[in-house]
Amino acid sequence: MKGENLPVGLFNGTVATTNGLYSINDIDIDMAKRYIEQYGFISAIGHVATAEIMSELLKINIPMNRIQFHQEIGQVAIVFKLNERPPEGEILNRQEIERIGYSFKIMERLE
Repeated sequence: MKGENLPVGLFNGTVATTNGLYSINDIDIDMAKRYIEQYGFISAIGHVATAEIMSELLKINIPMNRIQFHQEIGQVAIVFKLNERPPEGEILNRQEIERIGYSFKIMERLE
């Protein structure tokens, strides 16, 4: 399978980084950890508070890294998804993120 040795992308939103067909499903924290342990990761987390929460939950250091990421065919991304969209231009702190709530998604580029 193409993409099987690519590192897991870490995103703070379900964003299609390039044209393609994607699959997005819920994932629990233990499964997310297993993907990262097996394939490593590249952080594309663009906010400090999100990087802090993900680091704590996944028990690894995840840096904030505002990069232009392009997900490859077959590559998996773990997505930190807020339960609601914040107001335009607002940068949330950790307490606000915890209040809003979040879930994890697995997003794979299929083609």
